[in-house]
Amino acid sequence: MNMETATVWYFIIINIIAFILMGTDKKRAINHQWRISEKTLFVTTIIGGSVGAIAGMRFFRHKTKHPLFTIGMPAILIIQVVAAYLIFNMS
Repeated sequence: MNMETATVWYFIIINIIAFILMGTDKKRAINHQWRISEKTLFVTTIIGGSVGAIAGMRFFRHKTKHPLFTIGMPAILIIQVVAAYLIFNMS
């Protein structure tokens, strides 16, 4: 497997994980169970799961009233897109 293919698979998997984490945390919140920490949700977003996290927020209607998430998650995505643009245009 070449580096480009591995990178694509990494982002697919991390975004699926971020999406599932949002859904799992929502379900646990409804059932008054132990929750997934906000730190875990943000770390997953920062390491590449921003699209999955934002999709999960919208799909599960989770963390949509928390400015830290409604502003923070899209901000992370924007930073990642700008960074990717700069990295790929420097070569």
